[in-house]
Amino acid sequence: MTEENSLPAQGATVATLDMEERGATRRRLADSRPTTRLGRWKETIYYLRGRGALEIGAIYMAIIVAFVTMHLRNSRGFPFLNPSNTSGTLSQNIPVLAILAIGAGILMIAGEFDLSIGASIGFSAIIFIRTAENHSWLLAFLLAVGCSIGIALLNGAIVVVTRIPSFIATLGMSFFWIGATSLLNGNTPARMEKGKTKFVVNLFAGDHGRFRSQLIWMLVIAVIMWFVLHRRKWGNHAYAVGGNVAAATAVSIRPKLVKLQAFALFGALTGVAAVLLAVRAGNMQPNTTGEYTLLAIAAAVIGGCSLTGGRGTVIGMI
Repeated sequence: MTEENSLPAQGATVATLDMEERGATRRRLADSRPTTRLGRWKETIYYLRGRGALEIGAIYMAIIVAFVTMHLRNSRGFPFLNPSNTSGTLSQNIPVLAILAIGAGILMIAGEFDLSIGASIGFSAIIFIRTAENHSWLLAFLLAVGCSIGIALLNGAIVVVTRIPSFIATLGMSFFWIGATSLLNGNTPARMEKGKTKFVVNLFAGDHGRFRSQLIWMLVIAVIMWFVLHRRKWGNHAYAVGGNVAAATAVSIRPKLVKLQAFALFGALTGVAAVLLAVRAGNMQPNTTGEYTLLAIAAAVIGGCSLTGGRGTVIGMI
């Protein structure tokens, strides 16, 4: 072989070795991590922006600062921090909606919807009330949450097995569960009387002055879901499945299993919210909880969850 013929082969060999060396360097992620405090801070900001947490958090803090300032300047005209507002609206109505938004948001991150939220709340709340009237509150709570998980898993199974879009499948199933609620309880409201003991009220809807029990439930659930979504491997799987199913499958993630697990988490949080609503009101009228479907999904979307999946944070949902 002449010298001129060997030069291209040598060039190709050098290029191949260079690519292999670069690939090995990229695979060693620890070598590319910043070592300075400023570098680590920039990396954290980069990943926060990738999931929408930075922008949502900044907007949220700006709103809170503005509201507190307005209250301090004119507490009568803008009673944001008055006990009646913090104990009523802020710690009673908002926590239930936030819990529903977390459930809907996690499901949206995985790339799916569930439009049977309102129907599931009504069914699970009536199950809780009827069971609490005849048995213990603990059994009633477990049954209500279990029914809600079962409803969500059935919806999820229909979606992942038949590949019917979740928007269509869960909308159709919502009418089924509305009918099931009417069949279970008729058109009369289910009322809590014997089951509404002092302990149950304090646990699920107690008034503690500046805040109510619903706020504690929201904070506990938010912390747990934050760790699940942002600090556990399953959370990364959910973001991957919602962002790109083909890419997630290519790295050995099982999209169907992840989506079913997201439906189960959504169902559990919906069941908890149903119990909080039932105890607070002391009754549940069938077919009157449909508005929570739009409210929960709207709260998640406004909080930064993408309609196409793969984006969102627990802070934004709240």
